[in-house]
Amino acid sequence: MFSVLSYGRLVARAVLGGLSQTDPRAGGGGGGGGSSGDYGLVTAGCGFGKDFRKGLLKKGACYGDDACFVARHRSADVLGVADGVGGWRDYGVDPSQFSGTLMRTCERLVKEGRFVPSNPVGILTTSYCELLQNKVPLLGSSTACIVVLDRSSHRLHTANLGDSGFLVVRGGEVVHRSDEQQHYFNTPFQLSIAPPEAEGVVLSDSPDAADSTSFDVQLGDIILTATDGLFDNMPDYMILQELKKLKNSNYESIQRTARSIAEQAHELAYDPNYMSPFAQFACDNGLNVRGGKPDDITVLLSIVAEYTD
Repeated sequence: MFSVLSYGRLVARAVLGGLSQTDPRAGGGGGGGGSSGDYGLVTAGCGFGKDFRKGLLKKGACYGDDACFVARHRSADVLGVADGVGGWRDYGVDPSQFSGTLMRTCERLVKEGRFVPSNPVGILTTSYCELLQNKVPLLGSSTACIVVLDRSSHRLHTANLGDSGFLVVRGGEVVHRSDEQQHYFNTPFQLSIAPPEAEGVVLSDSPDAADSTSFDVQLGDIILTATDGLFDNMPDYMILQELKKLKNSNYESIQRTARSIAEQAHELAYDPNYMSPFAQFACDNGLNVRGGKPDDITVLLSIVAEYTD
């Protein structure tokens, strides 16, 4: 599945090739413009639902049970990805509803200015609390990763719960990355809402359990944020090879690279002879596994650029 979201002065549209876009040089978003020296993110996204080959597409910024958002405010650029836990489908629950609602709520909070750039965990906490307070119970579980670029301080603030995550690449090398959080093999940390009779039985972590980091970024830094469908199928060296194709920060180049990464991960996911990172991790845990891991894949690719009106 592919969908395209555009922000600022761009017009939203839907095409085969799924992209979420923002350009800090386009102005608009959240009211007010940036001052001289501010940074912003040029972002494009691409993804596949696991059932893409069956022609099952979903509307909005959801790829299968994955979901994502890209939002702008005058103080920061914010993006996030979430991976709905597929096991809920066995109980008649659509896993994409939880992840999708979580990301849409995060997006709304950012656009309303109800967040502090240095506290991405706060975005996740407020969004999760809103889900808990829904009059109609929204059952499900999801991992989540939130990335915030503070325009004026040039600092990136992140919160990652589970096995989605991000990479920051500078000069062709990974200079920052998220830490994967697993309770045990293939059981990531996750936000959950369970029916009353299952509370205490369903695995559920607090947003405060998210791994948080803050660090300075530089112009030209590449930030890749993705769900585990990417990282389980493509090791760092393959991702870095694809990122070498990214020669500048214009939309077209970022879109092509994001799509190339997502497509390669999708192909590898269905290769039974490929020793994927997931298969290697399984072997390390005493399981005899080989091949890719068919999964939903969401990729958000960003470049740090100067912010101007």
